[in-house]
Amino acid sequence: MLDVKADHVRLEARDLATAFAFATDWLGVYVDEVNALNVYPVPDGDTGTNMHLTMQSVRRQLSDERPKTMAALAHALSYGSLLGARGNSGVILSQVLKGFSESIKGQSTLGAKAVIEALKSASKSAYAAVMKPVEGTILTVVRSAAEGAEKAASGSPLDVLRDAWKAGDDALKKTPEMLPLLKQAGVVDSGGLGFLRVLEGIIASFEGRDLPPPPNVTARAQEGFEEQEFGFCTEFLLSNVTVPTKEIQEQVKAYGDSLLVVGAEGFVKGHIHTEEPEQLLALVARYGTMVRSKVEDMSEQHQEILAGANLSEVAPPKTALVAVSAGFGVTKVFRSLGARVVGGGQTNNPSVQDIADAVRSVGALDVIIMPNNKNIIMAAERVAELVPEKRVWVLPTRTLGQGLAAAVLFSESGDVSALFAEMQGAAEHACTLEVTTASRTAAVDGVAVSEGDFIGLKDGKLMVAADLPEGCLTELVEPVAGDYEIGALFYSAAIGRERAEALHGALTARFAGLELELHPGSPDLYAFVLALE
Repeated sequence: MLDVKADHVRLEARDLATAFAFATDWLGVYVDEVNALNVYPVPDGDTGTNMHLTMQSVRRQLSDERPKTMAALAHALSYGSLLGARGNSGVILSQVLKGFSESIKGQSTLGAKAVIEALKSASKSAYAAVMKPVEGTILTVVRSAAEGAEKAASGSPLDVLRDAWKAGDDALKKTPEMLPLLKQAGVVDSGGLGFLRVLEGIIASFEGRDLPPPPNVTARAQEGFEEQEFGFCTEFLLSNVTVPTKEIQEQVKAYGDSLLVVGAEGFVKGHIHTEEPEQLLALVARYGTMVRSKVEDMSEQHQEILAGANLSEVAPPKTALVAVSAGFGVTKVFRSLGARVVGGGQTNNPSVQDIADAVRSVGALDVIIMPNNKNIIMAAERVAELVPEKRVWVLPTRTLGQGLAAAVLFSESGDVSALFAEMQGAAEHACTLEVTTASRTAAVDGVAVSEGDFIGLKDGKLMVAADLPEGCLTELVEPVAGDYEIGALFYSAAIGRERAEALHGALTARFAGLELELHPGSPDLYAFVLALE
C-alpha cells in the first residue's frame, strides 16, 4: 500500500494498472448519473455508457497484458482504449489516455512532475483529435485539470491527481456558462463529469476506498428536448490501414458532424453523426479491414430515454435478458426484442466482468444470459460468482442465430423456468449460416480453401468455399431451406445494399417457402449472416 502522505512517493506501473482497473468499476457506479446529463452534442443519453465501455476495454487489455513496466502500461492504456472506444465521449477519452500514455512510456516510475506532464500531454492529445474543439465540454475539463495540477505543483503524485480533480471540478461547474445548450438544460457537461469520475476512481484506488453506492437519478436532461431527428451515430474500427489517418478523415468529413478519426498501430477509429451510415461504412471499408462498426439511431435513443423516464416509477421487470452481440444490425434486432446487449463475438470475446456489469445494470432479479458464441459460454457461466444478488440463467447459445431465435420468445413476465425451457427449444432448432473469408490456406472438414477465399459455415462448421460471397451463401441455403420458414439475412458494409438486395431477391425466388428479412449490419468480417428458424 502506498504511503499517500509521503512527498517522495512515486507511482509504480502495477499500482497504476490496478488504479485504472478500479477506476473502471468506479465509473460504472456513475454511468446512469452521467447518462442523465447528456445533451451535447445530441441528447441521446449514452455518454456514461460509452465512456464505461471504453474503460472496460482498457480493463480487459490490462488483464491480458498484466503490465509491469510503464512502457507496457502505456501500451495497454492506449491500445485498449482505442480498440474499445465508443461514442464521441469514448473516442475523446481514448485520446486522453493516448496522450497520457505517450508521456509515461519512457519512465520507470512516476513522480509529481511526471504526472503533471502526463496530464498536459493528455489534454493536448484530446484537443488534437477533435476537428472543431468546443469549450464547455470534456476538453475544457481535461485541460483545466492539467493546468490546475501544474499550478498547484504539489509534492506527491497523489496530491497532483487531487489538485487536478479539484481544478477539473471547478471547470465542470462553469461549463453551462460556456455552452448555451448546457445552460438551457440546466446541467454540466456529461463527458466532463465522466472524465472526473475516472480520475476520482484512480485517486480512490490509491486511497484504499471502497466503491460507493450508485446515486439516485431522479431526472433526465433529455426530457427537456422535443422530438426531432438527430441522425445516426456511426462508428468504425479499421485494421491493416496503410493510408494516413488524415486521408480517411478528409474522405468522411462531408458525411456529417461530430467527426473524430484517430489512429495508431495500423488501426483507425472513427466516429461521426450522419444521415448516410451505410454509404459511409462502405466508403471507409476500402481503406482497411473492418474490425468493428456500430450504427445507432439517435432519434430512437432519445425516444427510448423519454419512454424510460415515464416508466421510472414502475416496478422493475421480473426477468431480464442479456445477449452478447456483434454487428450493428444484429444488435439492433436483439435490442428490439428486449435484450441488454454486451458487445463481443468471434475474436472479440467480452470478459466475465463485462457481462457481469450488464447483469448488474438491469432491474430484474432473474437474468437470462445468451453468450451466442461457443467461446463465451464459460465466461457467461462464471458471472453468477460476481453477481450473487441476482439469479443468473445461462442459455448456452453457440451462435447468433440460436440467440435470435431464443430472443423472439423472451418475455419480462411469467415463470422464468418455463420461459427458459421454451427459449432453449427455439435455440436448439435454429440454424446459423455465415459467410466470411479464409485467413489461411488449409483443408478443414474435407473442404480445401485458399487464403482469401469466401467460405461458408453452418453452425460454425466449414461447409463450402467459393469465389463470391453470394455463391457461398446460396450453397449453404440449398440443403436446409426446406427445414425452416423464416430467416433474417444480415449483410456487411463491404457488400452494400444493392448487392444484398439482389441476393435477397434471388434467394426469395429460388426458395419460395422461406420468408427472408433483409438487414444491414452483419458482424464485422462476415459478408453475410443468415439466421434461420
